[in-house]
Amino acid sequence: MQTATAIIAAGGSGLRMGTSTPKQFSELLGVPILIHTIRAFRQVPAIGAIIVVVPAEYRESTSALLARYQLADYCKVISGGRLRQDSVRIGLTQVADDCPLVAVHDGARPLITPKDIQRCLDAATTHGAAIMAVPVKDTLKTVAEGTTIRHTVERQGLWQAQTPQVFRTDLLKEAFVRADQDGFVGTDEASLLEHGGWPVMVAEGSDTNLKITRPDDLRMAEALLMKKPTLPEMRIGHGFDAHRLVAGGPLILGGLEITHELGLLGHSDADVLTHALCDAILGACGEGDIGRHFPDSDPLYKGISSIKLLAQVIALAATKQLHLHNADITVVAERPKLAPHFPAMQTILAEICQVDPASINLKASTTEKMGYTGREEGISAHAVVLLTLKN
Repeated sequence: MQTATAIIAAGGSGLRMGTSTPKQFSELLGVPILIHTIRAFRQVPAIGAIIVVVPAEYRESTSALLARYQLADYCKVISGGRLRQDSVRIGLTQVADDCPLVAVHDGARPLITPKDIQRCLDAATTHGAAIMAVPVKDTLKTVAEGTTIRHTVERQGLWQAQTPQVFRTDLLKEAFVRADQDGFVGTDEASLLEHGGWPVMVAEGSDTNLKITRPDDLRMAEALLMKKPTLPEMRIGHGFDAHRLVAGGPLILGGLEITHELGLLGHSDADVLTHALCDAILGACGEGDIGRHFPDSDPLYKGISSIKLLAQVIALAATKQLHLHNADITVVAERPKLAPHFPAMQTILAEICQVDPASINLKASTTEKMGYTGREEGISAHAVVLLTLKN
């Protein structure tokens, strides 16, 4: 269930990195830091929208970068302000009024995990406001000008703030109004709520949730990423389905009704394409086939949209911490021509499967008028999927 919008604050100049472009565009193992960050949020089902705030002069190039990595459909790129506080305020204006939670994250924290993002979301759902943070472990010193130590700071109860920082949308908006009225400038979003007197909870984070600020940080992040398994756990599944064509019924494929003189006959809406996809996902999960979960003897599924069945299959996969990586589906039909309808089908299927449309590959083929598909007695579909274990 999508319950939150992420604001990725990527407006920094990166002067301390010593690069000619902002640090968030520097590459980390061949992939821009910002892309690593956004990918982590894309893996969290509760995140329904992502707003990326960048310097105005990098807005177009950022949009092109997201398109290159197939993330453009899920992100809105906007120009930020002079200060971080200005940028987040601008991002907040783009959050839908009915969105209950806002998660603010530094674009230069690419090692955040989906699991930690979800924990912070859960804490904010319960308490209204929560941030990731870690207890201070090192001895802290107050140092005078000239690098002379003044005294040692008591570290008991001291935590180092990180992001994401997640808030009820109405609370964060009100905190910005209060800060503007008082002329208060905070160092992070939590400080705005503190200024307004609202409590903020801490969800313990990880020391690996680095903010890339200096060249050494980038080298450390590379080392940490290289320690991760190079390949996630993968599951492959195959699905096949076929339905008879009859006169007078609707032809529904991939959740899309297509105008044709013949329709598919079945207990549900007979969406053979979606059925094959469901079977493939169930196979990868080791959960049998579609008939086991949605038997045609059950009146509950009479005439049901196969897209609803697909949503249940995706939810089942999620309980096993499995996420669809990509699907390759072939529909075998003599008529009608299906290629013009594929983009709309991809959009429908990708939304349910929580993937980029490019991860749903659709193909059409004929049997050169041979067999039941060639005689237009029916339509069949094959699907192959790759599922990966969620982080």
